[in-house]
Amino acid sequence: MPDLLAARSQMAVSLAFHIVFAVMGIAMPLMMVLAERRWQVTGHAIYLDLAKRWAKGTAILFAVGAVSGTVLSFELGLLWPRFMEFAGPIIGMPFSLEGFAFFTEAIFLGIYLYGWDRISPLAHLWAGVAVAVSGAASGIFVVIANAWMNAPTGFELVNGQAVNVDPIAAMANAAAVSQTLHMTLAAYAATGFAVAGIHAFLLLKDPANAFHRRALEIALIVGAPAAVLQPISGDISARHIAAHQPVKLAAAEAVFRTQAGTPLTLGGWPDVAARENRFAVDIPYALSLLAFHDPHAIVQGLDQVPASEWPNVPAVHFSFQVMVALGTYLALVALWAAWLSWRRADLAHNRWLMRAIVLATPMGFIAVEAGWMVTELGRQPWAIYGVLKTADAVTPMPGLMVPFLTFTLLYCFLGVIVAWLLYRHIIRSPAVPEWRGFYMPGSGKREAGNETS
Repeated sequence: MPDLLAARSQMAVSLAFHIVFAVMGIAMPLMMVLAERRWQVTGHAIYLDLAKRWAKGTAILFAVGAVSGTVLSFELGLLWPRFMEFAGPIIGMPFSLEGFAFFTEAIFLGIYLYGWDRISPLAHLWAGVAVAVSGAASGIFVVIANAWMNAPTGFELVNGQAVNVDPIAAMANAAAVSQTLHMTLAAYAATGFAVAGIHAFLLLKDPANAFHRRALEIALIVGAPAAVLQPISGDISARHIAAHQPVKLAAAEAVFRTQAGTPLTLGGWPDVAARENRFAVDIPYALSLLAFHDPHAIVQGLDQVPASEWPNVPAVHFSFQVMVALGTYLALVALWAAWLSWRRADLAHNRWLMRAIVLATPMGFIAVEAGWMVTELGRQPWAIYGVLKTADAVTPMPGLMVPFLTFTLLYCFLGVIVAWLLYRHIIRSPAVPEWRGFYMPGSGKREAGNETS
């Protein structure tokens, strides 16, 4: 058991670190492409500056993401050899496609970074589009592999061995669409609001700064629609879990007893010994309605499986509550910003909105981390749901606490370096007042003064 705990802890820390860079690697290229396109359309130099700055930030994040992703690939083989022995032939295809997407992203990112004066503007823009598309595809293929762990298919189990393997059927598992949709939207929402929050913080000090106003605008264009759509994708995911992983839903909602017309619980702390969720606020019939679109539907509780097959109910429930609460906050702030934009209000001078966006800066990433805790902890004690238990997939090698501590220190070091580099990158942003026109030499275009974001 100590080996299992150390292996799970090391994998958890590695995934928690890597997922931040994976999420930003999906969304940051889209923002740099939008900024470049705005520059090509308007000729305003401020958009060119934004595109170049975001491209450099993307390169930094890509490099660290590549390092942490490589560590994860080694950990899969070293810490979970029995899992890889069983699952490798089945989910090797999405991992291979992820590698192809990763190298495509690396190639076009290099072209984008060093091709400003070497290729045509249209070719350069399309190189950025290739970075954005391949970054999103890379994330999708990895999530498809994880979705298979929650809804294994594409093989037959004979005497504990996988036979008649169909990799295409494995990729088309029942959880693939809901998980990839939910995760991709989360990436755009988290990154968009993180970037918007940084510039909103600087706009609170200088609301007339045109650079931060334009950056806020593009970041919200990426983050706000994703945040609004995220609750819809969450409903799709919850309905899938209710049908295919009822134990995970029961843990997330702390449903200890199977019942019809099950209420939705807000907050609370699951008392596993007493089989009740203390201090929770119940909304009658709401869980049955959300999970099955029927207020009188029966929701399976934890009482339907042995206690030995329960996940860590308090951890799953708390993570789920955090994810939902933060996602709801982002959606509400997105709707607020959209309403003000529709009324043609000056967002940068609305100090309450700027404060709300600043508060949202870390929330998307916290929600992503919490969501993955629900996904992974809620599946326990299974590594492959209903097929292979986590305790049977781990390596028997002793002494795993040493690499766990080593890699944790490595991630802390890398995190500090990245934070320092991005901080220096941000504080060097130009201070151009909104009332001053912006002229791009050779473009023949000038931005009108007193324009609002």
